[in-house]
Amino acid sequence: MEVYLDNSATTKLDNSVLLKMINFFESDYGNASSIHFKGEASYNAQEKARKEISEILNCEPKNIVFTSSATEANNMIIKGVARANKTKGNHILISSIEHPCVLNSAEQLKKDGFEVEHIPVGADGIIDLEILEKMIRSDTVLVSVMAVNNEIGVIQDVKSIAKIVHDKGSFYHVDAVQSIPYLDIDIKDWNVDFLSLSAHKFYGPKGVGLAYINKNIKIEPLIVGGGQEFGFRSSTYNTPGIVGMAEAMKIAYGLEREDNLKRIKEMRDHLLYRIQNEIPEIFINGSLSRRTPNNLNVGFKGVEGEAILMDLSSKGICVSTGSACGSANLKASHVLSGIGVSGYFIHSNIRFSFGKYNTMKEVDYVADCLKDTIERLRKFSSVKSV
Repeated sequence: MEVYLDNSATTKLDNSVLLKMINFFESDYGNASSIHFKGEASYNAQEKARKEISEILNCEPKNIVFTSSATEANNMIIKGVARANKTKGNHILISSIEHPCVLNSAEQLKKDGFEVEHIPVGADGIIDLEILEKMIRSDTVLVSVMAVNNEIGVIQDVKSIAKIVHDKGSFYHVDAVQSIPYLDIDIKDWNVDFLSLSAHKFYGPKGVGLAYINKNIKIEPLIVGGGQEFGFRSSTYNTPGIVGMAEAMKIAYGLEREDNLKRIKEMRDHLLYRIQNEIPEIFINGSLSRRTPNNLNVGFKGVEGEAILMDLSSKGICVSTGSACGSANLKASHVLSGIGVSGYFIHSNIRFSFGKYNTMKEVDYVADCLKDTIERLRKFSSVKSV
């Protein structure tokens, strides 16, 4: 049996999304910047997609900028806002458990003279709002705190963070990549200045994402050229990807959403129940009560996470030890470090991330295989469980 429980890394493309995109590869393949009829057909399709997305996110279409990924969107926002608002200040705050593309973008800004501070989180992975408020200074130009963590699935209080940040006179960016379909994203209600998304996290195509940009705030473009995307992001339009992203988002918040979320939570909770009752000496990383229903991050004392991953892979099971973007780097997870996991245990975790195509039969297969894997690996482990 093959079981895919790495949906936080990427999801399977929904077949309805693929069917929506095919036409823009086969017949309406014109460049959306061209003024002939084929170009016009592509342009009209992507502008329709922009409007559909803006209605779901509750924002103006003109504030949606399509990118190649959320990584690009995060780079553009972090660097672009900081560089365009130097007169406002040179202090940047980001949470200690942000995605590497946010952390590294901020790190690069140090070369431009910016001061970067990391906002700590508790053992549950949640930011203490009082600490955040104290850390914001008069020269803090930008605060970046993600909505949902990609490794442990914890949910931050975006709306309260936005109020604190704005009351202090700073700008707020939220990486919302892991939020769809689990959170109701309402940009006007959240009152965020910048937001990032990526289509392949919610059954859309790879290679397309978006940045929501408050156009009342100055931002320096990351990619310049032909002036596409209102001058914020130059490049040939990825019309099939844009159309696919809109379709995937409509499906994500469509009629089957509630049933999918309920079923995903039931599968997650069932796996957790079996692990807790059949495998001794485990620990859950991050808050369980403030977590998206698709995520389960478990530490197994006395066993290397990489060994667990590879053994499960040999049984046809796909899981992760953390962020897919860091899978080639075997350093300790900065997210687990951020919530206080230390020593050997920081290398003993597995992230199970569920999706709408999983079944309870698959979950039981994973539980059976996992139990066998942990028992065997612990026999050969040089580190004794405690």
